[in-house]
Amino acid sequence: MPPPRAAVNDIATGSEFRSFDLAPQILDGLMDAGFHRCTEIQERTLPLSLRGRDVAAQAQTGSGKTAAFLITIFQRLMLPAPKKTGKEPRALVLAPTRELALQIYRDAQLLGRHTRLRFSVIYGGVSYRSQLDDLTAGLDMIVATPGRLIDYIKQKSVNLQRISILVIDEADRMLDMGFIADLRFILKRLPPYQRRQSMLFSATLSARVLELTYEYMNLPEEITANPEKPVVDTVVQLLYHVSGVDKLPLTLGLLRHESWERVLIFANTKSTVAWLAERLCQNGYSAEGLTGDLTQKQRTQIMTQYRQGKIPILVATDVASRGLHVEDISHVINYDIPQDREEYVHRIGRTARAGRTGKAITLACERFVYYLEPIEELIGQKIPLAWADDNWFVADSGRSTAAKSLGRQVPQRPPREGRKGRTSRRGPRPSEPSAKESEKRSPASPGQRPVDPKKRHRRP
Repeated sequence: MPPPRAAVNDIATGSEFRSFDLAPQILDGLMDAGFHRCTEIQERTLPLSLRGRDVAAQAQTGSGKTAAFLITIFQRLMLPAPKKTGKEPRALVLAPTRELALQIYRDAQLLGRHTRLRFSVIYGGVSYRSQLDDLTAGLDMIVATPGRLIDYIKQKSVNLQRISILVIDEADRMLDMGFIADLRFILKRLPPYQRRQSMLFSATLSARVLELTYEYMNLPEEITANPEKPVVDTVVQLLYHVSGVDKLPLTLGLLRHESWERVLIFANTKSTVAWLAERLCQNGYSAEGLTGDLTQKQRTQIMTQYRQGKIPILVATDVASRGLHVEDISHVINYDIPQDREEYVHRIGRTARAGRTGKAITLACERFVYYLEPIEELIGQKIPLAWADDNWFVADSGRSTAAKSLGRQVPQRPPREGRKGRTSRRGPRPSEPSAKESEKRSPASPGQRPVDPKKRHRRP
């Protein structure tokens, strides 16, 4: 019979990691990383997971969930002291994307540096040889994407029958990306749920995610961290209404006038990403585009340069950026409004991490403005309007040329932003707001004026 359920909502906030009975080696790793006090998801998860309970937690990217499950894994593998258990892994972390798997592995290296535990990361798009060498040498923990792990299972290169703790990270994205059959294939090759501990983390605990927990977990505790507040409080959000042809000039103006360190720009299509990255380069900025068409070697090269600051501006699609974890992103720019309102939350969650502040700027053009109302409904607020001076619209210099780096294919003109004459409006075919209504929502300050959505061409 399972132990009684803990009163999750009664757990105090602001707990220090030293208040938990953690192995000294784990505490040393946390202190080295500068982690002293728990985030909310850690406070709610650790009292349960350290007791061996299964956990299904709703947590957003940047909430500290990775440290929550890594601490649990390390503690379980170390206490009692590690014994000679052979070469089979004892912990498995499943992630939907290569970037997320790599980030979890890097965090494990940082937090587990004093534990002497052996772990490796397995993902597709790279040579099998080095990963097979790690499996052959023996591991305590594997971080893996489903596809490549299944390859090794079918080759009989890995045995999962000694797994004592399982983590499924970003479960909702795993299902959205069509991995349900792969998940079932892997989970059926683990010990039954009664003989292992399982932890699941997801941005939403949807019916599909909960069905997965009921089938493969042992009476999991459901934990929700700030369900009513999907947007990080420290993100400053701004909205510019602008015509499609003025989005690039305004973006160039924002980069000129904003004080930024590292920028992540989102577009809805691969062609827009490639075109925009090229235009930024032609205007003197160091930028790269991240799309699903790149090889793993190209993606790794771009992400390494972005993390190192050699490329301070990254332009990406939502799919290509999944699992992307980079600190110190000061600005997120939604060049296109996302068509899925939850993607907006994922996008702006890339900035203002670990207590830092950040800014999220959204450009609402006539093509994508219809997706704004559902976003504001989700976040429970109107995104504050901002007005741009005429000198914030910077002319695009030169014509597009072929991309010089990584063989990028670039269209010679931007994708169309809708039929001529269409104006920026909110909602499905609404009437144009009156001047009085516009002033009521956000009056322009002296010396400024709003972008007139009826003007499709750049103002002189």
